[in-house]
Amino acid sequence: MPAPELDPTTRTELEAAAFRRLVAHLRERSDVQNIDMMNLAGFCRNCLSRWYREEAAARDITIADPDAREIVYGMPYKEWQAKYQKEASAEQKAAFAKANPGH
Repeated sequence: MPAPELDPTTRTELEAAAFRRLVAHLRERSDVQNIDMMNLAGFCRNCLSRWYREEAAARDITIADPDAREIVYGMPYKEWQAKYQKEASAEQKAAFAKANPGH
């Protein structure tokens, strides 16, 4: 069955709701490290906050990077780092370097 035809407003509302669920899920899964997300999916919470900030800028809305990160993390980034971020292992760092050369 093909996806239903959606009017632009409904499509935007569904996309926004999915985004909010993704952000909520990432906030709940603080055990998942950004480096693991980068190694497996090629993006992380920081990427998501950067995309948010870039889309705002495309609409002439200025959002500072720390504010965009707080939208995604649900708290200041430095606070999230102190609470949840672990030192990346040598294996994680090697996988990141291999999957993201020049990053």
